[in-house]
Amino acid sequence: MNEDAYQNEALRLIKDKMKELGVDYNIDPKMVVSPNFEVGDGLNYTYTQPNKINIKVINKSNNIDPVYERKGDSGFDLRAYIYDPITIPSLERCLIHTGIYVELPEGYEIQVRPRSGLALKNGITVLNTPGTVDSNYRGEICVILINLGKEDFTVEQGDRIAQAVVAKVTAENDVNFEITTKINETDRNDAGFGSSGVK
Repeated sequence: MNEDAYQNEALRLIKDKMKELGVDYNIDPKMVVSPNFEVGDGLNYTYTQPNKINIKVINKSNNIDPVYERKGDSGFDLRAYIYDPITIPSLERCLIHTGIYVELPEGYEIQVRPRSGLALKNGITVLNTPGTVDSNYRGEICVILINLGKEDFTVEQGDRIAQAVVAKVTAENDVNFEITTKINETDRNDAGFGSSGVK
């Protein structure tokens, strides 16, 4: 079965199943059925809109699944998955578990960034910001929090501790390192570290 025929047959089966369940549907004819479409004892399927990135997520925590809270948000919240409250003293750091595991497509990463409210109100930030989750990483997403505030800070189970941004990256297959003894000069050259001034 060629790809077009496969897609047409998959969408037909999805429509039939939704009709059987009495579910109203309005399937965009441009929708693409993902490769894990199966027809067996029952109908198991997922479908995505074109240009959407499909990320597999395992949530081993008792927190809600990752979700974008509002339309237009760049990132989704990462929540603490801990058994007991963790207190981070001033100027100390701590690894906080989330219970979230992901499978990213090649060419994408997740950037773990601080939450602005925690940074402003409590001096809490992500130590290695932005933390990077590579597409070949299959372990749990954990967050290194550091307390730059003057007071101790306590993390409770389910607290939103960071935000995760899915970003496209230039990866191994897109880069060629050309080893040389000379690179071209520019007006800036090696000027850095505040060389342009403050004002």
